Amino acid sequence: MATQPSPFDQARDELFQHVMRCGVIGSEEEHMREWFDETMQYLAERYHELNKKEIADLRTLGERFAAPTRKAEAPAPSGAATDSGAVDAGELDTVSAA
Repeated sequence: MATQPSPFDQARDELFQHVMRCGVIGSEEEHMREWFDETMQYLAERYHELNKKEIADLRTLGERFAAPTRKAEAPAPSGAATDSGAVDAGELDTVSAA
């Protein structure tokens, strides 16, 4: 038997759908703040079962969802010296041949 999603889960899913549909991702910070102010007010009225903390948590999730992705740290260039005691491919061939 399938269980119904909680009001929080429903509101979260709806918020994510709004973020994707409304072009919030990549918008200017001021525009995003205004959009979230209005959207959170709408969701608080629509999901009256949610308390203030849950609404605040939804906003945090939504803002993280709408935030641009961070670039990962660049990997060390190949051939760079490391202190990890790594073995190079030539050493592996010698060991495996023994």
